Amino acid sequence: MIFSGCASSPTPATLGNFAERDTPAGDKLMADDAAKQLAALYPPASTRINLQLATPDAFGASLVAALRVKGYALGEFQPVPAPDARGGAMTSVAGQPGDIALAYVVDQPIDARTYRVTVLLNSQSLSRLYQMKDGALAPAGYWVRKE
Repeated sequence: MIFSGCASSPTPATLGNFAERDTPAGDKLMADDAAKQLAALYPPASTRINLQLATPDAFGASLVAALRVKGYALGEFQPVPAPDARGGAMTSVAGQPGDIALAYVVDQPIDARTYRVTVLLNSQSLSRLYQMKDGALAPAGYWVRKE
């Protein structure tokens, strides 16, 4: 399979969980996997992560819990009004120098049996596909890192 696309800056409306058919068990599996990959790239005890979106969905809640278990310091999302050309975008409070801004997108780019998790870290992204097989969700490839 080959995927292509164009890159653009994410906006709050394009971040979050957009999967139509998600399950708490699948969300937990993907979130735990994402936290494991983050821990391999960024040392938990010396990395502070600032959430760039609210996490009311099952994936977001699972990701926050998994990151805390790994030992990350998390800055919760706190929206503040920031006027833009349209007059009312929301942005999160800036963190300390060296903090990592984290956002995510969970979607189904191909069909109802395929999920994609993209974790946005400052100007980088990590993505991985997952597929439903025999009623269970499993990774469908390696993590891809865009710097």
